[in-house]
Amino acid sequence: MSLEHLNLAGHEIAMPQLVPELGLPLDALADLDAGHRAAHPYEVEFLDLDFTPIDLPAAMAVVCQRPASAPFTYIVTPNVDHVVRLLRRRSDLWPAYRDAWMTLCDSRILARLARGDGRSLPVVTGSDLTLRLFEQGIAPDDTVAILGGSDGTVARLKTLYGLRDVRHYNPPMGFINDPREVARAVRFVVEAKARYSFLAVGSPQQEIIARRVFRARGAQGIGFCVGASLEFLSGEQERAPVMIQQMSMEWAFRLCSNPQRLWRRYLIEGPQIFRIHQMWRNSRAPIPARTPLNA
Repeated sequence: MSLEHLNLAGHEIAMPQLVPELGLPLDALADLDAGHRAAHPYEVEFLDLDFTPIDLPAAMAVVCQRPASAPFTYIVTPNVDHVVRLLRRRSDLWPAYRDAWMTLCDSRILARLARGDGRSLPVVTGSDLTLRLFEQGIAPDDTVAILGGSDGTVARLKTLYGLRDVRHYNPPMGFINDPREVARAVRFVVEAKARYSFLAVGSPQQEIIARRVFRARGAQGIGFCVGASLEFLSGEQERAPVMIQQMSMEWAFRLCSNPQRLWRRYLIEGPQIFRIHQMWRNSRAPIPARTPLNA
């Protein structure tokens, strides 16, 4: 099957219609399809992250085109919370983002800030990508691995989407601080040999695990760092209505749904993105030319 013409679970996608809208030549997606990060000219550098500037249909096409047995790679979807963490507290996490196959923008706020700097970042949220994969990309017999989530969540997903081969492991709370549990989580993903592996253990745990699987021998398929996306699909959590998402107010909806857990993230840490963005912009401003003192 060629990149020019794909059929995803009965939904036909014509690639030539997608790529011009993104301003990308077809070989940029071919590079991604081969399992490599897009070549430098096709990335959008913003806030020190190299974003992959493709929209949801194009991302779906490239993901579903990749052979199930291809060496493991993974997708990250940074939002404001991720960027603040990276640039304020956890610089040790950079390798997990820089080794990712694709870096998709999960935030309309980030996209608007980038637009003000003349950069175009299509918004592809982890939740939207996960939903589209389950609805249109994953075949009933595809092997799916899920790290995190309850047995009930997995059972509902199997029933809703008719999945016949789902491997599941839910590590204990705080597992990321126990080297043995981290190794067990990595081993689960490697040994599952799934076409699609959904890492649903929260950020930054899922990105750390994704990179460790990527560096392990024998791993295959694609890993998706998806946070609570599976709980949105199963109906255990309610996602913000589309209108609220389009207004860039999904954060407020989530805050109201769980203020005790999320107040600090959205009211204290999140607003730091505006100062971070201004500092980043200032650091990239051209230095004025020197003028003679006796002018």
